[in-house]
Amino acid sequence: MNLSIFINYLIIIIIMLLIALAIVRMNKKDYKYQINKLIQYLGGKDNIVSVEDNQSRLKIEVKDVGVVNKEAIQKLGARGIVELDHQLKIIYGAGSRELKKYIEELKQI
Repeated sequence: MNLSIFINYLIIIIIMLLIALAIVRMNKKDYKYQINKLIQYLGGKDNIVSVEDNQSRLKIEVKDVGVVNKEAIQKLGARGIVELDHQLKIIYGAGSRELKKYIEELKQI
């Protein structure tokens, strides 16, 4: 009797681990999709001159602010956007550092 209960619990734990792994993988794909969309809305990687992160904000210098789709960036989850000359300060929250890292990686390609 104890062996069958142990096997049942073991099966439940394995199923829960598989579900957790599937959720983590889905979230990573969505994150990369959002970053690619952000770069597209910034006018493409060639329009991005520099990127800096400061806690919850991204400071992005672009060549042409006119091609930046600020409304679409806000729909992606930005809490706010401030435009100064050729700079955009985008309030994104805790993921700003990861966004900066990925944008810099894409610019090197």
